[in-house]
Amino acid sequence: MITIIDYGMGNLRSVEKAFGIFSSDIKVSSSIKDIRASSKLVFPGVGAFGKAMEELKRRGLVRPILDFIEKRKPFLGICLGFQLLFSGSEEAGIVKGLGILKGRVKRFKRSRGLKVPHMGWNRIDFNLSSKGLKILKGVPDGAYMYFVHSYYAEPKEDDIILCETDYGGRFASGICKENVFAFQFHPEKSQEEGLKIIKNFVELC
Repeated sequence: MITIIDYGMGNLRSVEKAFGIFSSDIKVSSSIKDIRASSKLVFPGVGAFGKAMEELKRRGLVRPILDFIEKRKPFLGICLGFQLLFSGSEEAGIVKGLGILKGRVKRFKRSRGLKVPHMGWNRIDFNLSSKGLKILKGVPDGAYMYFVHSYYAEPKEDDIILCETDYGGRFASGICKENVFAFQFHPEKSQEEGLKIIKNFVELC
Protein backbone atom coordinates (compact mmCIF):
# COMPACT_ATOMS: atom_id res chain seq x y z
CA MET A 1 0.00 0.00 0.00
CA ILE A 2 1.12 3.55 -0.81
CA THR A 3 -0.05 6.02 1.82
CA ILE A 4 -0.39 9.74 1.13
CA ILE A 5 0.00 11.41 4.52
CA ASP A 6 -2.86 13.71 5.47
CA TYR A 7 -1.85 16.18 8.18
CA GLY A 8 -4.32 18.88 7.24
CA MET A 9 -2.02 20.96 5.02
CA GLY A 10 -3.39 21.37 1.51
CA ASN A 11 -5.74 19.72 -0.95
CA LEU A 12 -4.56 16.16 -1.47
CA ARG A 13 -7.03 15.31 -4.21
CA SER A 14 -4.68 16.13 -7.09
CA VAL A 15 -1.90 14.03 -5.52
CA GLU A 16 -4.24 11.08 -4.95
CA LYS A 17 -5.59 11.35 -8.50
CA ALA A 18 -2.10 11.37 -10.04
CA PHE A 19 -0.95 8.33 -8.05
CA GLY A 20 -4.18 6.55 -8.88
CA ILE A 21 -3.18 6.53 -12.55
CA PHE A 22 -0.39 4.06 -11.74
CA SER A 23 -1.66 2.11 -8.74
CA SER A 24 -4.99 1.02 -7.29
CA ASP A 25 -3.44 0.53 -3.85
CA ILE A 26 -3.44 4.18 -2.74
CA LYS A 27 -4.73 5.53 0.54
CA VAL A 28 -4.93 9.08 1.94
CA SER A 29 -4.60 8.76 5.68
CA SER A 30 -3.45 10.36 8.93
CA SER A 31 -3.45 6.98 10.69
CA ILE A 32 -0.24 5.91 12.39
CA LYS A 33 -1.27 2.31 11.75
CA ASP A 34 -1.55 2.97 8.00
CA ILE A 35 1.82 4.71 7.90
CA ARG A 36 3.51 1.77 9.61
CA ALA A 37 1.81 -0.75 7.30
CA SER A 38 2.74 1.07 4.08
CA SER A 39 5.29 -0.04 1.53
CA LYS A 40 5.79 3.58 0.38
CA LEU A 41 4.96 6.98 1.85
CA VAL A 42 4.08 10.22 0.07
CA PHE A 43 4.45 13.43 2.08
CA PRO A 44 2.86 16.39 0.24
CA GLY A 45 1.75 19.75 1.60
CA VAL A 46 1.21 23.45 1.03
CA GLY A 47 1.15 26.31 3.52
CA ALA A 48 3.18 27.44 6.50
CA PHE A 49 6.19 25.46 7.77
CA GLY A 50 5.52 26.20 11.46
CA LYS A 51 1.85 25.29 11.26
CA ALA A 52 2.73 22.05 9.48
CA MET A 53 5.17 21.03 12.21
CA GLU A 54 2.54 21.81 14.84
CA GLU A 55 0.03 19.57 13.06
CA LEU A 56 2.52 16.71 12.66
CA LYS A 57 3.30 16.85 16.39
CA ARG A 58 -0.34 17.21 17.41
CA ARG A 59 -1.32 14.16 15.38
CA GLY A 60 1.63 12.12 16.66
CA LEU A 61 3.05 11.64 13.15
CA VAL A 62 6.66 12.74 13.61
CA ARG A 63 7.96 9.51 15.13
CA PRO A 64 6.12 7.20 12.66
CA ILE A 65 7.52 9.18 9.71
CA LEU A 66 11.07 9.02 11.09
CA ASP A 67 10.70 5.29 11.83
CA PHE A 68 9.45 4.64 8.29
CA ILE A 69 12.45 6.41 6.76
CA GLU A 70 14.87 4.58 9.06
CA LYS A 71 13.50 1.29 7.70
CA ARG A 72 14.80 2.35 4.23
CA LYS A 73 11.40 2.17 2.55
CA PRO A 74 10.70 4.57 -0.35
CA PHE A 75 9.61 8.03 0.77
CA LEU A 76 8.57 10.98 -1.41
CA GLY A 77 8.26 14.58 -0.22
CA ILE A 78 6.44 17.18 -2.33
CA CYS A 79 6.57 21.01 -1.96
CA LEU A 80 6.08 21.75 1.77
CA GLY A 81 6.74 18.04 2.36
CA PHE A 82 10.17 18.64 0.76
CA GLN A 83 10.96 21.61 3.01
CA LEU A 84 9.86 19.92 6.25
CA LEU A 85 12.58 17.29 5.82
CA PHE A 86 15.26 19.88 6.60
CA SER A 87 16.69 21.03 9.92
CA GLY A 88 14.60 24.17 10.08
CA SER A 89 13.06 27.19 8.39
CA GLU A 90 13.50 30.95 8.69
CA GLU A 91 9.73 31.34 8.54
CA ALA A 92 8.39 33.15 11.64
CA GLY A 93 11.84 33.24 13.21
CA ILE A 94 13.52 29.85 13.32
CA VAL A 95 11.25 26.80 13.27
CA LYS A 96 12.70 23.30 13.61
CA GLY A 97 11.88 20.74 10.93
CA LEU A 98 12.10 16.95 10.91
CA GLY A 99 15.90 17.09 10.62
CA ILE A 100 16.18 14.23 8.14
CA LEU A 101 18.26 16.47 5.86
CA LYS A 102 20.85 19.00 7.01
CA GLY A 103 20.14 22.54 5.87
CA ARG A 104 17.76 25.44 6.26
CA VAL A 105 14.72 26.72 4.39
CA LYS A 106 15.01 30.40 3.41
CA ARG A 107 12.66 32.97 1.91
CA PHE A 108 13.20 34.33 -1.59
CA LYS A 109 14.27 37.96 -1.48
CA ARG A 110 12.27 40.45 -3.55
CA SER A 111 14.94 42.05 -5.72
CA ARG A 112 15.43 43.03 -9.33
CA GLY A 113 11.74 42.59 -10.02
CA LEU A 114 11.68 39.02 -8.63
CA LYS A 115 8.13 38.08 -7.70
CA VAL A 116 7.44 36.14 -4.53
CA PRO A 117 5.98 33.53 -4.46
CA HIS A 118 7.78 31.76 -7.26
CA MET A 119 4.76 30.55 -9.20
CA GLY A 120 4.44 28.80 -12.54
CA TRP A 121 6.60 26.74 -14.87
CA ASN A 122 10.37 26.61 -14.54
CA ARG A 123 13.07 24.22 -15.66
CA ILE A 124 15.00 21.68 -13.60
CA ASP A 125 18.66 21.05 -14.39
CA PHE A 126 20.11 17.72 -13.34
CA ASN A 127 23.29 17.32 -11.34
CA LEU A 128 25.74 14.78 -12.72
CA SER A 129 25.02 12.46 -9.78
CA SER A 130 21.33 12.29 -10.72
CA LYS A 131 21.92 10.76 -14.15
CA GLY A 132 20.60 7.22 -14.32
CA LEU A 133 18.54 7.33 -11.11
CA LYS A 134 15.26 5.41 -11.42
CA ILE A 135 13.21 8.25 -9.93
CA LEU A 136 14.09 10.41 -12.96
CA LYS A 137 13.79 7.70 -15.61
CA GLY A 138 12.39 9.18 -18.81
CA VAL A 139 12.50 12.77 -17.51
CA PRO A 140 14.72 14.93 -19.75
CA ASP A 141 17.35 17.22 -18.29
CA GLY A 142 15.91 20.74 -18.54
CA ALA A 143 12.28 19.59 -18.22
CA TYR A 144 9.79 22.21 -17.05
CA MET A 145 7.88 21.61 -13.80
CA TYR A 146 5.21 23.56 -11.92
CA PHE A 147 6.25 25.52 -8.81
CA VAL A 148 4.35 27.45 -6.13
CA HIS A 149 6.52 28.52 -3.17
CA SER A 150 7.94 31.51 -1.32
CA TYR A 151 10.71 29.58 0.45
CA TYR A 152 13.53 27.39 -0.86
CA ALA A 153 15.78 24.81 0.78
CA GLU A 154 19.53 25.23 1.07
CA PRO A 155 21.01 21.76 1.74
CA LYS A 156 24.36 21.49 3.52
CA GLU A 157 25.15 18.31 1.58
CA ASP A 158 25.71 19.07 -2.09
CA ASP A 159 25.77 15.40 -3.03
CA ILE A 160 22.07 14.91 -2.21
CA ILE A 161 20.93 17.50 -4.77
CA LEU A 162 19.25 15.84 -7.76
CA CYS A 163 18.31 18.97 -9.67
CA GLU A 164 18.46 22.74 -9.42
CA THR A 165 16.29 25.59 -10.68
CA ASP A 166 17.12 29.24 -11.31
CA TYR A 167 14.95 31.92 -9.75
CA GLY A 168 17.02 34.96 -8.82
CA GLY A 169 19.81 32.44 -8.22
CA ARG A 170 20.04 28.67 -8.27
CA PHE A 171 18.32 26.58 -5.61
CA ALA A 172 17.84 22.86 -4.97
CA SER A 173 14.55 21.75 -6.54
CA GLY A 174 15.04 18.01 -5.95
CA ILE A 175 17.02 15.80 -3.58
CA CYS A 176 17.78 12.13 -3.03
CA LYS A 177 19.30 10.64 0.10
CA GLU A 178 19.19 6.86 0.20
CA ASN A 179 15.46 5.98 0.23
CA VAL A 180 14.27 9.59 0.55
CA PHE A 181 13.26 11.51 -2.57
CA ALA A 182 11.79 15.01 -2.45
CA PHE A 183 10.93 17.80 -4.87
CA GLN A 184 10.09 21.46 -4.41
CA PHE A 185 7.87 21.45 -7.49
CA HIS A 186 4.54 19.67 -7.84
CA PRO A 187 4.99 16.56 -10.01
CA GLU A 188 1.24 15.91 -9.82
CA LYS A 189 0.63 19.29 -11.52
CA SER A 190 3.51 19.07 -13.98
CA GLN A 191 1.72 17.12 -16.70
CA GLU A 192 3.60 14.40 -18.60
CA GLU A 193 7.08 14.96 -17.17
CA GLY A 194 5.85 15.20 -13.58
CA LEU A 195 3.73 12.08 -13.95
CA LYS A 196 6.87 10.18 -15.00
CA ILE A 197 8.35 10.89 -11.57
CA ILE A 198 5.21 9.61 -9.87
CA LYS A 199 5.20 6.49 -12.05
CA ASN A 200 8.87 5.88 -11.27
CA PHE A 201 8.25 6.20 -7.53
CA VAL A 202 5.32 3.78 -7.66
CA GLU A 203 7.55 1.26 -9.45
CA LEU A 204 10.44 1.49 -6.98
CA CYS A 205 11.08 -1.73 -5.07
